[in-house]
Amino acid sequence: MDERRKLIRVRTQHNKPAFKRRGLHRKVKLDDVWRRPRGLHSKQRRQFRAKGVLPRPGYGSPAAVRGMHPSGYEEVRVFSPADLAGLNPEVQAVRIAGSVGNRKRGEIQARALELGLKVLNAKDLTRAAPEPVAVEEEVNEDE
Repeated sequence: MDERRKLIRVRTQHNKPAFKRRGLHRKVKLDDVWRRPRGLHSKQRRQFRAKGVLPRPGYGSPAAVRGMHPSGYEEVRVFSPADLAGLNPEVQAVRIAGSVGNRKRGEIQARALELGLKVLNAKDLTRAAPEPVAVEEEVNEDE
């Protein structure tokens, strides 16, 4: 586990440039996702120094920790409490899918706590439960 933590530290300290899409600052509708410049006269494609670098194999993270969460756990996406069976709490952590509702999310979080699994995107569901409203009864003074 020490070797993994060291590699994760190396990955986070690695000076990787922000690979920016060409023309991103010009148009609002362009998403901030990498697209390879393909224009014939594109200075970024021709790798002019001030125009931003292209992704290359040398920028990758070490293979042993590629895709891992910064906490050192391997992420496992979970959709139901049954998906928690067979997970190793020392190596794996749980990320609850975004399409899961609050009721099932609460079940998954409770079951993960029992199994000793870390939930990476846990929510505080105590506020989600509706509070009982006190109903005041009218008292007739005439009677």
